[in-house]
Amino acid sequence: MTTTGRAQTRKLTAKGLATRERIVRAAAELIYEHGVQNTNNEQLREAAGVSGSQLTRHFPTKESLVRAVLAWQADGIVARHQVPELGELDSFAALRRWADSYIASQDMVRGGCTFGSLAAEVVKNEPSHRDAVADGFYRWQELFRSGLGKMRERGELRPEADPAALAHLLAAAFQGGALLDQAAGDSTPLRDALYGALAYVESFASQR
Repeated sequence: MTTTGRAQTRKLTAKGLATRERIVRAAAELIYEHGVQNTNNEQLREAAGVSGSQLTRHFPTKESLVRAVLAWQADGIVARHQVPELGELDSFAALRRWADSYIASQDMVRGGCTFGSLAAEVVKNEPSHRDAVADGFYRWQELFRSGLGKMRERGELRPEADPAALAHLLAAAFQGGALLDQAAGDSTPLRDALYGALAYVESFASQR
C-alpha cells in the first residue's frame, strides 16, 4: 500500500476500517474469480454488502481499488511466511517447512498463488500498477533474502552464496510451480520446483 493509502486508512473510524476491509476482501475474491476487467461495481456492492456511496467514498476509482487489493494480497502472502513455525526463514529446516506447507496445500492446486495471479494480470493490462506489484514481490522476497543473509553471516552458507539471487530463485520456483500445479491439478510440479530450488540453496552449505 502506498504512503498516501496508509495515511487515508489511519483516518478512518473502526466502522470505516471494517467497511473498507470488507470491500477489499470481496474485491479480491471477485477479481481472482473473474479478473479485473470483468469485475464491476454492481457485483462488488452486492458481494460486500455496501452502497454505491460507501464504495465510492473508500475507492473513488477502480485503480485505487485494484492497488488496495494488490497490497492486501501482498500482506497475506507475507503474513503466511511469518508464522511462528517458520521463524525468520533463516535455516535449512525452516525453508524446508515453508516448502512442505505449500506442497501440502490444496490452495495451490485449486487456484495457484493469489498475489501472483493478480500480479500477472495487472502487469500485462495495467502498467500503472507495476510499482505496486514490484513492491509486493519485493516485500515477499526480502523475507528470504534476510533469512539467507543471516545464514551466511553465521557461516551456514558459504561466502559466495548470494542471498538476493537465491531469494529470486525461491520466489520464481514457487510462482512457476504454483501455476503448473493449477494447470495439472496436482502438487507434483510445485514439489519438484521447490525441492529443486532448495537443493540448489543447500549446495552452498558450509562444510564443517
